[in-house]
Amino acid sequence: MKTLIILLFLSPLVSEAQQADWLIKPTEKKASIFIKNKQLILDNGLVRRVFLLDPNVSCISYTNLSSGQELLRSIEPEARLVFNGTSYNVGGLSGQKEKAYLRLEVENNLQKKDSDFVFTNYSISDIKPFIHWKPTTWLTNPNQAKGKTVTLEFISNLPALKNIMVQVHYELYDGLPLMTKWVSVENKSSASIKINRVVNEVLGLVEEESAVVGKPEEMKKQHGIYFETNYAFNNAMRYDISDQTTHWKTDLSYTSQVNYNFETPCLLEIYPEKAPGIVLAPNEVFKSVRTNELLMDSYDRQRRGLMLKQMYRTIAPWTTQNPIFMHLVSKNDQEVINAIDQCVATGYEAVILSFGSHLEMEDTTTANLNRWKALAKYAHDHKILLGGYSLFSSRRISDEDDVVDIKTGKPGGAFFGNAPCFGSKWGLAYRDKIKNFFSYTGFDIWENDGPYPGDVCASTKHPGHLGYDDSQWKQMEIQKGLYHSLNESGVYINAPDWYFLDGTHKIALGYREVNFSLPRPQQKIINRQNIHDGTLEKIPSMAWGFVPLTKYQGGGPEAVLEPLSEHLNDYEQLMMQYYGAGVQACYRGPRLYDTETTRQMVAKTILWYKKYRNILNADMIQLRRADGRDWDGWMHVNPALAQKGLMMLFNPTQVPITRTISLPLYYTGLSKIAIIKDVKGVSKTYTLNRDYTINFTFTIAADSYSWFLIE
Repeated sequence: MKTLIILLFLSPLVSEAQQADWLIKPTEKKASIFIKNKQLILDNGLVRRVFLLDPNVSCISYTNLSSGQELLRSIEPEARLVFNGTSYNVGGLSGQKEKAYLRLEVENNLQKKDSDFVFTNYSISDIKPFIHWKPTTWLTNPNQAKGKTVTLEFISNLPALKNIMVQVHYELYDGLPLMTKWVSVENKSSASIKINRVVNEVLGLVEEESAVVGKPEEMKKQHGIYFETNYAFNNAMRYDISDQTTHWKTDLSYTSQVNYNFETPCLLEIYPEKAPGIVLAPNEVFKSVRTNELLMDSYDRQRRGLMLKQMYRTIAPWTTQNPIFMHLVSKNDQEVINAIDQCVATGYEAVILSFGSHLEMEDTTTANLNRWKALAKYAHDHKILLGGYSLFSSRRISDEDDVVDIKTGKPGGAFFGNAPCFGSKWGLAYRDKIKNFFSYTGFDIWENDGPYPGDVCASTKHPGHLGYDDSQWKQMEIQKGLYHSLNESGVYINAPDWYFLDGTHKIALGYREVNFSLPRPQQKIINRQNIHDGTLEKIPSMAWGFVPLTKYQGGGPEAVLEPLSEHLNDYEQLMMQYYGAGVQACYRGPRLYDTETTRQMVAKTILWYKKYRNILNADMIQLRRADGRDWDGWMHVNPALAQKGLMMLFNPTQVPITRTISLPLYYTGLSKIAIIKDVKGVSKTYTLNRDYTINFTFTIAADSYSWFLIE
């Protein structure tokens, strides 16, 4: 047996990351990948990952440098592949006896197996863009992610797999404790192989709690690290529910755990569950899901949310785009022209033809395409973006094109009951029609309702997939490819599902549609609840809300804003609470204003939003959730701006209120003095307490709001 001496490249007891908060002051250290003491080290000052290279690549340390936490307790393979029903490890070493911890000095009897894919070479380079994004709207981050990437190459010594090359890729980013991992498999043989599963990440992680008895689903999962992949769907408007790849498993080889039945969920594996068979033809390359791993230094939901938002800004910078748009319900072309003219007159930047409008993107006739091309030109001549709505999934097409249920062999059983298969002739044609529409007309925005929601299809006749086993993976690839193509062409995409990491820009805050048939006073409070809840883990620019200018989902005159001039106070407050949150709402109706007084109010609100646009698109600190009983509000913060914060406060009661609150200013970056300016421009200077708070007193009129600038 070979004895391995593991010498870790250790940091000082107190790292630079522990002396400064990277959410307040960005770290100056850049990502670096290097070899030292025969170890491969990835380090950016916030996270460090260390690998042995001999006798096979094995991760032996994964450290959060902000907290000093070591995440690993055991050596696991770099990946696991299942070909034609047989499982193979990629990298890793076997023989570790104690799985509660990994000794740093000496670990005896570690060795590779004959069936393992073994390390042969590596290469290091700068990170390359995953999507060659073309921004065409207002945004806060115009830059693609920067950092370093390393590619590890593996081959098998088994004769049956000698022409299969596996690459494990790591990206390490500048400025945050994040790395991305994915696996590629290249078939260099002359025969096809069936990939049953690619597990692109396997980690033996320290457990979060000590439970002598208890099932895995009853125990906490790993909270020191957050995982997110680009394989998520189901219309939840949240990643954790939409995720299809994160699997927390038990480890029976960890015999010293306190759980008597060895049921602690401490082994992490990443793979899509419903992709059990993908045929890889000769000379083809398979690329796994991309696993983003963000190291967390806190259990506080507010802080964890701020860290997540920095991740999105970095790896999906297109989510920081946030054009000002209205949702037009049109019956004819003249109404589109009128809406464009109203946008010009009020400072809006885009018109999206809503569902129920006379736009039909699937009509490929020259007359239809020329009609919308001319309207797009009119919009562009007036410096207005033009977009439109198209529905994919929640509709029935035909027996030949719909998703086929594996249980019945007939159409049905889809997420929406009946739905088209993206791999059917109709589905592939739909993809091509959408691409052609945007290419021909020059439209700028696509509202893709009902994107592919993960339906599996048992058809063996659809040209886009072979059968049930590969149907989900292939349909996902079709949907992602469409989003990539449009994103790279400069098209802005609203889609009510979690495709952010593959090029979409905006999703709903989260809402119940029938709530917009409630009276306006109720809508205002519920909307603020949606804003509070929907921005805890999303950047404001990632979300949209809704304002029914005309009747929607029922409701009477008390639910809508038309005639607009008769409901100016409600109209203004709905605009102010959405724009004051940095959230674009779908103002759905035929117009933005009906009188000159209404136009002036809308234009004034948009001018205010544009004046403070940068800070209003910054992260939010939720101060108090709306409950209709007392004040509520939030505060935007960005320590990098001259305006460190902007606070929105609301009084839903029918009497004026005066309140004194403890205002948390830590994430503004201010440490000693804060100057707070009210809506009238009156300033007051405050000295921060040792916990970065101030005692702040405010007065708000009945059923009203106010805002304050923090410098």
